[in-house]
Amino acid sequence: MKAIVQNEYGTTDVLTLTELPEPEAGPDGVVVRIRAAGVDPGVWHLMEGTPYLVRLMGFGVRRPKARVRGLDFAGVVHAVGENVTRFSVGDEVFGTCQGSFAEYALTTVDKLARKPGKLGFEEAAAVPISAFTALQALRDRGRVAPRQKVLIIGAGGGVGTFAVQIAKAFGATVDGVCGPGKVDLVRSLGADTVFDYTREEFSGGYDLILDTAGSRSLTSLRKSLTPRGTLVIVGGEGGGKWLGPVARNLRALLLGPFVKQKLRGLFSTENQDDLQTLRALVEAGKVRPVIGRTFSLAEVPEAIRFVREGHARGKVVITV
Repeated sequence: MKAIVQNEYGTTDVLTLTELPEPEAGPDGVVVRIRAAGVDPGVWHLMEGTPYLVRLMGFGVRRPKARVRGLDFAGVVHAVGENVTRFSVGDEVFGTCQGSFAEYALTTVDKLARKPGKLGFEEAAAVPISAFTALQALRDRGRVAPRQKVLIIGAGGGVGTFAVQIAKAFGATVDGVCGPGKVDLVRSLGADTVFDYTREEFSGGYDLILDTAGSRSLTSLRKSLTPRGTLVIVGGEGGGKWLGPVARNLRALLLGPFVKQKLRGLFSTENQDDLQTLRALVEAGKVRPVIGRTFSLAEVPEAIRFVREGHARGKVVITV
């Protein structure tokens, strides 16, 4: 099979389109014929091995343990292990794995769900990682509730486009912050008010702020919260080579015990229950993926560079 492989950490120059053996299912595995795969900022960090904390978290200290990049995908079940009963060859599925930038990938039942019938493969591949992050940030860390006033910073990006829709699905009033080229998009997703960050600043009184952009200080964000509001920080850049965007999460964690507002970070997790929740939201018409651009498998390096620039509308997808 063809796959995008890296044998060392570095920029996109370390990525090569290579022939590899097809993975074997084993007793408990599921091999999927990949039809499309999503690209998110995490792919860049895993490729570079930065911040260095990433390497210490089990991804490989000197070189990446997983040679093939890519996490989320949509495709068709190609083979199943003898212990797998929930899926059969030919099922259309979506989910996560280690190495979706390839023609075939190995995953497990707990990271799979049947593809929503409303979505094509490209749309379905855009969902898992970014929508996991948005759902868990709003529901689990932010405790979003009906009639709350919610602000999504970075509302036109991969996580932000899902966050706007999920917050609306929970009954909140939602404002979004984005660049000038994404205002109409964010408004079309259901945002009640959209702020173009190059021209205007949002005010205050928010019960919950989800910041996916990572450029504002904790002090400025807290001023826009209610006295007992909640700030959830997801991703972002900066913070140096050792901690990167985790640095802002740590500052929030250290400050949290001394203020009445709730300051929280998030490390999203991949799980079957949330994948089914997202599938249900899609099938109910409450969430739709936004695909800003597609690339071929051979163009993965270009796709990652494009995401790295930070101006993608919604999600970038690889077609396989």
